[in-house]
Amino acid sequence: MTETFQSWGMSYEWAWGLATISGILLIALPLMLAVAMIIYVDRKVWAAINLRRGPNVVGPFGLLQSFADGLKVFLQETIIPSAANKGIFILAPIVTFTVALAAWAVVPFSSTAVLADINVGLLYILAISSLSVYGIVMAGWASNSKYPFFSAMRAAAQMISYEVAIGFILICVVLFAGTYNLNDIVRAQEGFGFGLINAYVIHPLLFPMWVMFFISSLAETQRVPFDLTEAESELVAGYQTEYSSMSFALFWLGEYANILLMCVLNAILFFGGWLPPLNIDLIPWFDIPGIVWLLLKTFFFFFMFSWVMATVPRYRYDQLMRLGWKVFLPISLGFVVVISGYLMATGHYGAAA
Repeated sequence: MTETFQSWGMSYEWAWGLATISGILLIALPLMLAVAMIIYVDRKVWAAINLRRGPNVVGPFGLLQSFADGLKVFLQETIIPSAANKGIFILAPIVTFTVALAAWAVVPFSSTAVLADINVGLLYILAISSLSVYGIVMAGWASNSKYPFFSAMRAAAQMISYEVAIGFILICVVLFAGTYNLNDIVRAQEGFGFGLINAYVIHPLLFPMWVMFFISSLAETQRVPFDLTEAESELVAGYQTEYSSMSFALFWLGEYANILLMCVLNAILFFGGWLPPLNIDLIPWFDIPGIVWLLLKTFFFFFMFSWVMATVPRYRYDQLMRLGWKVFLPISLGFVVVISGYLMATGHYGAAA
């Protein structure tokens, strides 16, 4: 894109700046639209599983319901508690929303459609995702209310607990791929299964890692059954209790942007990302754009997120912590050792090594 703007007579600096801004908008604006529609899909899945109709009034098939909810929230009054720390109270949802968008900079939508194709993309994702807890902690503390504060402490403990396990799981993927670059990780999965299947998940050592990664994704995004930060039976609404209007909406958008990010990472790290499922030339798989395959896989994982939310009851907090520290951590650490030994024994040092 920079070269295109340069061909219009721009200097390199202006062309690069305009290309960067255009790339950000090309990701952020469709992502916001996707978040609005994915909330609609989420509600429809819950309704179908519970034998209800879901949104069906605003617009054809209820497709405009999310936009109507957004307009309603926008027109509400923003209320700031008198005892709250006003600066941090206002800043918290902005931090949550901004961090949720920043992580998408390194997501490869196809072999060429990526804003920043950096060699440490996976480390960037880990670093950015670890920052998302700051918005919640700031909201809980700044509200000067006991329920948001308890929620913030829960969120910090929960996200730290499962990020440790996720880190070891990602090490297993990196050992197979030999790179931290997300595009190269996708390419390493081409024909990985007997030359026919483009996915890491079919390997007997990586399938348990995907199961743990999927469950940890639910915990990282505070999704049912791990929504202990928003447990209405205990904490009213958790860190969002004192928020209203657009401040509440920014938390909502940031939460769903993080959910979509985790769905995309499931697809990229274990299911071939933008590659077609099968590596067979007889079927015109490769005529379909890579972004279409990635979106289909992402939608599949989001359906699984919604399915779990509609069917699985909430964990107790002690069960959540026990699962993270006493089950996932030792198992993921053990698999790092086993996979390292397996790769050394078979002489496989990663596709990019």
